[in-house]
Amino acid sequence: MVGEELFSANPTALLSSSLGISNNFAIAIIFIITIWSLAWKGFALWKSAMKKNKVWFVILLIVNTIGILEILYIYVFSEMNFNKKYNKIKKK
Repeated sequence: MVGEELFSANPTALLSSSLGISNNFAIAIIFIITIWSLAWKGFALWKSAMKKNKVWFVILLIVNTIGILEILYIYVFSEMNFNKKYNKIKKK
């Protein structure tokens, strides 16, 4: 069956056969994507923890987008001030 092939196949063999590349190159691609994702995730989690954004911390921890959501958080969402009301109350 077609569905069984996807679940029983080795991920690197599946990647290499579908892209027409060698197994070693497929492993290198997976390794590079993993390091890329971990670096952005780590930085985004650190930044959300320092800003005390608990909701963003949980979202970034659970959702894996190969660094896309993490990059958006670092450069877009973390710069926005979501707590304007809270900051006014806190300063008084």
